[in-house]
Amino acid sequence: MQAFYANHFVLPLPEGHRFPMRKYSRLRERLAHELPGLQMQPAPAATDGELALAHDPAYIQAVQTGTLSAQMQREIGFPWSEAMVARSRRSAGATIAAARVALSEGVAGNLAGGTHHAGVAQGGGFCVFNDAAVAARLMQAERFRQTKRVLQVAVIDLDVHQGNGTAQIFAQDPSVFTLSLHGAKNFPFRKVPGDLDVDLPDGTPDEPYLEALHQALQTLGDRFDAELIIYLAGADPHEGDRLGRLKLSYDGLIARDRAVMDWAWQRRIPLVLCMAGGYGHDIESTVQVQVHTWTVAQAYWERWGQRWQNQRP
Repeated sequence: MQAFYANHFVLPLPEGHRFPMRKYSRLRERLAHELPGLQMQPAPAATDGELALAHDPAYIQAVQTGTLSAQMQREIGFPWSEAMVARSRRSAGATIAAARVALSEGVAGNLAGGTHHAGVAQGGGFCVFNDAAVAARLMQAERFRQTKRVLQVAVIDLDVHQGNGTAQIFAQDPSVFTLSLHGAKNFPFRKVPGDLDVDLPDGTPDEPYLEALHQALQTLGDRFDAELIIYLAGADPHEGDRLGRLKLSYDGLIARDRAVMDWAWQRRIPLVLCMAGGYGHDIESTVQVQVHTWTVAQAYWERWGQRWQNQRP
């Protein structure tokens, strides 16, 4: 299975900044040791034209040149730097690259990504460019050039925070279905309605979460005929997360990942994996959730390979 990374672009954050930048390099280290068959590759940088499929060109230019207003920079939550720009472009590029691979191999992923708070002309919540939105639009454009048909894309967002930016970008686009399962009282406090939003109370544990997820997936299947899934597998519903406010165990999150990937596999829908949020009191707990997610994904990727091998004459 192929995975794309950009953790070598490290943002120069001030002392005490609450974003756990180290989780990206730590995840890559763990996966190299524990999933040696994973093919990890550096992410390409998304171009201005690719980013403009989901974002206002004036916003892209302001990010590039460091001319965002002070308020817009505060909403993103990172101080501007060249590393911020490079990493944001490559995070989007990683999801683009993974989407192309998934459409031919069944499953691929981004070791970061899931920057779902970025909207058309603004960032927010540590998100500069919306990688899932950019990748979805680009895959649609590439498929349309080949077939004159619009690829139907579902974004399954299981970060603990609602994907307000993704919902805004696709609000008037019936070719992309946005599903978000999130904490009702968590950030963002003014949510943008998507196609299917499931609000969960603080303290939700494994069983009711999984029941809500299965119902949401059934609704998605009833309402939309997806041809590509972009899965935001946030680690922040974990009970050890500083910002999550839900109470899912490691086993519960493994069951969550299996539910999504099995749903996709049963329908033979290619899946792109993105990591989204994770802010554990102990950063190793966040990384452990992510390692579990990649382990589950590897197993489903192997199923795709067996399928194609069995189809050979």
